[in-house]
Amino acid sequence: QVQLEESGGGLVRTGDSLRLSCTASDSTFSRYAMGFFRQAPGKERQFVASINWAGGSRLYAPSIRGRFIITRDYGKTTVYLQMNDLKPDDTAVYYCAADQRFTTDIADYTYWGQGTQVTVSS
Repeated sequence: QVQLEESGGGLVRTGDSLRLSCTASDSTFSRYAMGFFRQAPGKERQFVASINWAGGSRLYAPSIRGRFIITRDYGKTTVYLQMNDLKPDDTAVYYCAADQRFTTDIADYTYWGQGTQVTVSS
């Protein structure tokens, strides 16, 4: 069972950038597709971005496409979400997740991190 730990959240202003990190507990990381989801207050958790196990395919939600980039580092067993040009609507708790399936469907992901708060002020 892989354990995931996110970091990198914080309070920023509109237009700023942040990079979230999600580190997996062991080398089985290389077997999993990785995804980021977010949950704003009073809203359901929604898909943000995912990357397949090989790192060659990525999927993005329309709301963040062109602003966020997901990458992975196998040596560090870490996946990153580079978030640029942040907007107040990006404010949410961001979660990373892992599964062998490469998908945007929250129900498909087996392993989850604890989440990290991102707050964007106007």
